[in-house]
Amino acid sequence: MDIGKSFTYLFDDENWVTKILIGGLFVLLSSIVIGIPFMLGYMVETVKNVIDGNPRPLPDWADLGAKFTKGLMLFLILLIYSLPIIFVSCLSWMGAIVAGESEAIGAFVVCMNCLSGLWGLLVAIVTPAATIRYAITGEFMSGFQFGEIFNFIANNLANYIIAFLLSVLASFIGGFGVILCGVGVLFTGFWASLVEAHLFGQVYRASETQII
Repeated sequence: MDIGKSFTYLFDDENWVTKILIGGLFVLLSSIVIGIPFMLGYMVETVKNVIDGNPRPLPDWADLGAKFTKGLMLFLILLIYSLPIIFVSCLSWMGAIVAGESEAIGAFVVCMNCLSGLWGLLVAIVTPAATIRYAITGEFMSGFQFGEIFNFIANNLANYIIAFLLSVLASFIGGFGVILCGVGVLFTGFWASLVEAHLFGQVYRASETQII
């Protein structure tokens, strides 16, 4: 894997400024949900371009309808993975309301929050592989082919862990955009998502087994 490339490849694109600016606009629109499918669709296309060995993997902001459709499918996949967290959060919220009346309920809320945190970590680890599989197949149900997904992670564990940790690092760096009165995070956050897309696209390309 070329780790450095994942952090800088977008600057090799002659139109990277325009693409990042448009991406930042969709990040802003994500605050009212409508931008999320476009963002995810762009990420799916980036992953696929890296997998295909495209020397300029940054997609054009063309055919927004296709990006929206791809992103909506991935959004639904991620939402389904997150349903247990949403359910547990609702239970915890209801329990917190009456927690002062019962120590047992208070302990229940703490346990639920711990379970929610563990599930959130599992989702964070698994969903990149699910995203890769969806990017390759374009099929909604491929995001839930758990045998193939877990086999891919297991067979590429070292590279997968590296990509995961570096994605966390990129997100942390992207968070520094808030220093620019909050506006910069629109672009640094988008950059972080592109770093993640390239990293996991490389994980697939580096795979010798090509299971997924």
